[in-house]
Amino acid sequence: MCAETINAVNKHRQMTGKGVQTMAKAVKNDGRQIIRIFDTTLRDGEQAPGNSMNIEEKLRIARQLQKLNVDVIEAGFPIASEGDFEAVKKIAQTIKGPEIAGLCRSSEKDIDRAWEALKYAGEKGRIHTFIATSDIHMKYKLQMEPAKVLASAVKAVKRAASYTANVEFSCEDAVRTRLPFLAEVVEAVIAAGATTVNIPDTVGYTIPFEYFNIIKYLKDNVPNIDKAIISVHCHNDLGLSVANSIAAIQAGARQVECTINGIGERAGNCSLEEFVMILKTRRDILPFASNVVTEQLTPASRLLTAVTGIGVQPNKSIVGANAFAHEAGIHQHGMMMEKTTYEIMTPESVGLLASALVLGKHSGRHAFKKRLEELGHDLDDVKLNRAFDRFKDLADLKKEVFDEDLDAIVSDEAREEDLYKLDHVTVTCGSFAVATATVQMEVNGVTVRTAELGDGPVDSTFKAIKKLTKSKSKLTQYNVGSITGGTDAQGEVTVRVSEGKHSVVGKGASTDIIVASAKAYIHALNRLHSRQKRFIDAV
Repeated sequence: MCAETINAVNKHRQMTGKGVQTMAKAVKNDGRQIIRIFDTTLRDGEQAPGNSMNIEEKLRIARQLQKLNVDVIEAGFPIASEGDFEAVKKIAQTIKGPEIAGLCRSSEKDIDRAWEALKYAGEKGRIHTFIATSDIHMKYKLQMEPAKVLASAVKAVKRAASYTANVEFSCEDAVRTRLPFLAEVVEAVIAAGATTVNIPDTVGYTIPFEYFNIIKYLKDNVPNIDKAIISVHCHNDLGLSVANSIAAIQAGARQVECTINGIGERAGNCSLEEFVMILKTRRDILPFASNVVTEQLTPASRLLTAVTGIGVQPNKSIVGANAFAHEAGIHQHGMMMEKTTYEIMTPESVGLLASALVLGKHSGRHAFKKRLEELGHDLDDVKLNRAFDRFKDLADLKKEVFDEDLDAIVSDEAREEDLYKLDHVTVTCGSFAVATATVQMEVNGVTVRTAELGDGPVDSTFKAIKKLTKSKSKLTQYNVGSITGGTDAQGEVTVRVSEGKHSVVGKGASTDIIVASAKAYIHALNRLHSRQKRFIDAV
């Protein structure tokens, strides 16, 4: 770069550095220190099996994260594939408010590619670069000596800082790193221009008091630690990701990296909804707060479920179906007398409306659109019209239409550019008849039709779909559930299909369980095709 550009970058870095220090000490009016929320649903979350998303789906999630008011959205790993690059670029161009981060290894090629996508976010574009620092990773994965790892980290941060003052550096597998070396790396990357340093529990190994001591060690032994925000990124392999994140902020960390519904590699990441509601609920002993609009938590959870096809268990904290349900008699009596006897937070505080019935067959398009927006769904006019027509059809079949029904409708209509589309399915079966399914569908815009025999209506339907799509995939999971109560409820089917190294989840809903099964299977095959295409593009 020319001298003028270098001077401009240095000036920008100095100004942003002051902003970072101010941000690290930011407090709310009541004196509570702000914990920055770094959401990595679209990067770490998407890396989990079955969670892959296309560009449009990522943008939908990003818009909901904007409504949540998270501080940073990690939009992807730009160099991983052309699809990931375009998704990060699109989000950087579209989303206003949160900072937009892109992950990259400590190589010039990765960093250059990341900034090519992030530059559209301007000063809010964050380059997030990393390298492993634990002995086990350096020896077996990197096959590098500590001195070389340190030099690589510094070089990467300097490269990133030549593009932007908003640089985050992560010491991968930090909790299994020798503390003196960890401190050395942190000091060096801050001196090189990192304004955020991440101390991740990459493999979910640590426990709260140990993690507290690691953060405290860095606070006490890194001379320039006040020049950067300490971030933490915890995995849930031992079920301690949220507890570890709480311990870290008590020790001085001021950014927590997390995901909606806690999705992510292996057992997942720190759950965003759990972490922020702990801060909000335990204000009596935790002097911290976040900028998150907690009323958007349930819409965010439902939207992610609709996009990925992976639901949350009923007893999931904050957003699970049973989180605010009370069945035991003594609990119900207490709730009728005073809600706080058994509820430590209100359903409304996390975006869950008290009324179950939202819309009926006499509801209009305006009310329908407004409710979808409240649930976190943002459809264009074409998809909205299709969804409204489906809503009217469903309202004629059901006495009550619930939010969960609307989520299922939107989940179907939001899918676009699908290779396979279901037209109709007809099944004949019975105690003394061999099940026969006739399936008509579109394959890449061409209408095709076939009939197959099978061991039951679902088996015959799946055989027909597999024949029409020429799929070589294997069905590894099939689950049936009811979206709401009653015999007129929509059935919800979840399937998992695998082929080679790829495994994806598909979801479908209908008042006819065979149609729901067909939709779920076709959804999974579309996701599998998209996943395979992205893999080929990356290669």
